[in-house]
Amino acid sequence: MTPRVLIADQLSPAAVQIFQSRGVEVDVKTGLSKAELLEIIDQYDGLAVRSATKADKDVITAAKRLKVVGRAGIGVDNIDIPAATAAGVVVMNTPFGNSITTAEHAIAMMFALARQLPAADLSTQAGKWEKNRFMGIELYGKTLGLIGCGNIGGIVADRANGLKMKVIAFDPFLSPERAVEIGVEKVELDQLLARAEVITLHTPLTDKTRNILNAEALAKTRQGVFIINCARGGLVDETALRAGLDSGHIGGAAFDVFAEEPAKANILFGHPNFIATPHLGASTLEAQENVALQVAEQMADYLLTGAVSNALNSPSVTADEAPKLKPFVALAEKLGAFAGQMVDADLKTIEIEFVGEVSKLNVKPMTAAGLAGILRPMLAEINMVSAPSVAKERGITVSESRQELSPVYDSLMRITVTSASGERAFAGTVIGGVPRIVEVKGMELDAPFAAAMLYVNNLDKPGFIGALGALLGDAGINIATFNLGRTAAGGDAIALVGVDQAPAPALLSAVQALPHVKEARALVF
Repeated sequence: MTPRVLIADQLSPAAVQIFQSRGVEVDVKTGLSKAELLEIIDQYDGLAVRSATKADKDVITAAKRLKVVGRAGIGVDNIDIPAATAAGVVVMNTPFGNSITTAEHAIAMMFALARQLPAADLSTQAGKWEKNRFMGIELYGKTLGLIGCGNIGGIVADRANGLKMKVIAFDPFLSPERAVEIGVEKVELDQLLARAEVITLHTPLTDKTRNILNAEALAKTRQGVFIINCARGGLVDETALRAGLDSGHIGGAAFDVFAEEPAKANILFGHPNFIATPHLGASTLEAQENVALQVAEQMADYLLTGAVSNALNSPSVTADEAPKLKPFVALAEKLGAFAGQMVDADLKTIEIEFVGEVSKLNVKPMTAAGLAGILRPMLAEINMVSAPSVAKERGITVSESRQELSPVYDSLMRITVTSASGERAFAGTVIGGVPRIVEVKGMELDAPFAAAMLYVNNLDKPGFIGALGALLGDAGINIATFNLGRTAAGGDAIALVGVDQAPAPALLSAVQALPHVKEARALVF
């Protein structure tokens, strides 16, 4: 049967042409209500959207034929990825189609703030000619601070260097070598806050980046600093920013994105030193053409040949390889997620070892899955396809090694990450088709992965297990699994505890405060 695709949001006509030229039937029906979408979605194999149409759990459940959802753009907040994954629906995005457009919008916002262009325009067209009122500043020689220096941040840095600005960047995944290559000085966040005269954000919204510019951070900035956010709403505490604008500590702010969108009302609106645009970062003819072409090509490839590109929830493997690789891809991603949650900054190298039978397979999808797992805590929208290029872009050295003989397990995979704080290694295997952790910090253990886990590194002293169990019990947290490893009696030890719910920060602090505990972390898989 000929594949059929529904385009539910406004896309460039080029997308329709791509689908038709590849032999895919396509219907364009935009502005559908949820009820209207639910009524017809079971007629389609593919759904192409931008940000307006919500492919939520109800839509996914009703879409009995659906095989792929394609997002013409980066963010997938409007797509229920867990529901799609459970239904076997591939979710794709187009991560690089609007990078230049978004970067240029940030630069435009910077100029608008520096020269007070919106207010000056309104005043002049009102016939006031208030030439002395609108005293601007030059961007030449000013220090620009980038929070996030990936693809878009790197483009902003290039443009800012052309303006002869001094560019500094905070990005835990930016290597010193890459920083030199793109002409930025890598700094810690506190240094950036203290030095930057203009701050612009270019990072995804994750648990680690949410409100990265909160009241405490904003208080550390220079008097009169400009704040620009064309990345994601929620990166800046809008209430705290308004207080900074009111006090005069923040010289001005320009936002294209907001915590709640569409932003019909916002605490920042109305301030004379605030500029707002309605999420226009990707809104240029060129960007819309690029993402439309890209999403149509990707969806057509998948529907016609099974090829997977830029998928957020599916490994890029052939049909023949899939059954063999599936459990090992899952192991790689979970081991990577473990490593990624244990590394806080300055990631330099990643080494992935394949030992035993797994070394004879196609290891590229496993390496990509491992990289995606490592990088995802800071880069929420990363996937197996984009992870290798993102690691390369950020100057992270990635290496693979194979060893056919395995002394203990039929197959073993080990991920070693090196950062400014040292080296950490994590090893796992697949038993009965299920990924397991078998080594952490050189200590042997055998633990299943759980959705929520508690990691504790401590000295092996009597009473520790009882004290930890008592804390969890007092907090009402049930222990599902409890696995231990140690170097020797009385030496370095670790505990991996599968729990029924994630420990709250207060409980984690209490665990950290236990005698002989070196490190405690909450892990999510």
